[in-house]
Amino acid sequence: MRIVGIGGSNRPGSTAERALRAVLAEAERHGAEVQLFAGADLVMPLYDPGGAPLSRPALRLIEATAAADGVVLASPAYHGGISGLVKNALDHLEELRDDARPYLSGRAVGCLAVGQGHQGAVVTLGALRAVTHTLRGWPTPLGVALNSTQTGFTPAGRCDDPRVEEQLMCVAEQVVDFARRSANHPLAPHI
Repeated sequence: MRIVGIGGSNRPGSTAERALRAVLAEAERHGAEVQLFAGADLVMPLYDPGGAPLSRPALRLIEATAAADGVVLASPAYHGGISGLVKNALDHLEELRDDARPYLSGRAVGCLAVGQGHQGAVVTLGALRAVTHTLRGWPTPLGVALNSTQTGFTPAGRCDDPRVEEQLMCVAEQVVDFARRSANHPLAPHI
């Protein structure tokens, strides 16, 4: 079972990246093979459908996502929306339109949003869930809106707020559980 994490920011060790790493570590503890695309991994030319050949980072992201059984998305809140870095990465998933499982079809998608306040984080979480629906993914029942003015991470990568830590672990469990169930009971052919 493969879970791909996509998110973070250009700043290494950002709160969004740390939240994503925490979820992926928990997914790994539940038996998943995980792959992270964060920070520099997401620096690629703007997506241009039908444009120039795709960059190597874009191809790696597309190939990993096509092979994934589940996905976790994490974005900082940028003016009430998804960061350009994360949005551009998600735009590249248009290349999966003709795949056997188009876009994110048949995959659980955990969504994490981080803002310097509740409002930005909640709005960004809603945007991530909307993009997931549009890409035919299944957002997990729980998404996490993390207020970075109140919550952070220890040097060991643990969330310093037990309630938020529990939410991050729950998202990991939901993505892994759905991936297992989907493997045992594949969905009907995709339209």
